Amino acid sequence: MIRLMNILPFLFEKFLSEKTRRKIEKIILNVAILSFFIHLAAIYLSKFDFIEVPLNQEFINNPISAIYTPFSFILIYEVYLLVYYLPKSFTNYIIKQYEIITLIIIRKLFKDLSSLELSSNWFEIKEDLQFTYDLVGSLLLFYLIFQFQKQGKQRFEQKTNLKPILKRFIRKKKLIAIILVPLFSGMALYTLLDWFKKASLSTNKFPKFDSINNLFFDQIFTVLILVDVVLLLITFFYTDQFHKIIRNSGFIISTILIRISFGVSGLVNTILILVAVLFGLAIITIHNKYERDNLPNNSIKNSGVRL
Repeated sequence: MIRLMNILPFLFEKFLSEKTRRKIEKIILNVAILSFFIHLAAIYLSKFDFIEVPLNQEFINNPISAIYTPFSFILIYEVYLLVYYLPKSFTNYIIKQYEIITLIIIRKLFKDLSSLELSSNWFEIKEDLQFTYDLVGSLLLFYLIFQFQKQGKQRFEQKTNLKPILKRFIRKKKLIAIILVPLFSGMALYTLLDWFKKASLSTNKFPKFDSINNLFFDQIFTVLILVDVVLLLITFFYTDQFHKIIRNSGFIISTILIRISFGVSGLVNTILILVAVLFGLAIITIHNKYERDNLPNNSIKNSGVRL
């Protein structure tokens, strides 16, 4: 146990310190910019028959689709930020989940822009309808996340000294975050290698765009559901307050709805994501009302903490 206590700060400093975050941010942004120009070059070289690109035609039919590639790397960085904020703020951790699914939709919009069919039959074309759903959905999600952030920024006075209890809880969250960094890195590397393998071996087996758009992130949200459940169980050790248990349980439901959305398409996909974020917003709004109304009685096992 003592050895674990010593190694935990070391690993946290290596994986999730502010210095490490800045380094990863710089690397990811440089890779994103480079990938954009490589994708753009591949599009034009393929267009003028200089090279034959073994990729789905949806990715090389228009220069606008090149924006899809750097956005994929930005999304990977957002996953890192999700883990980075987990020990610091549970609310910011949930916000990052919502931001990731919104950015996935935005990334898809850039791809769809390159293949829009502008005609009077707009609402009869499946792809144009999906673009409309995603466009309206991303706008509504942007507003819902804004409202969620406002609710998450609310602070309530704590009159009891709870630092030892908070430190134990944060230590457990740090341990989970440290485990998630290599886990997500391994998942990302495996997904990337598997993607290139399928692309190079056989274009017939190359996945359709819908599955590519969900690639990696459906697995990420499956893991996040398990993480949310573990956090809920840990919370029971530190608080028996009903509204905090319901809040954390509600966030699990929200994450599950987002995960389910990867398995459907069309309007149902957009509605599921919107309902997930709206449910999360409703949960945190009601939770904050509990905090305000029961402020004198806030307690952790009858003594008080903001978990």
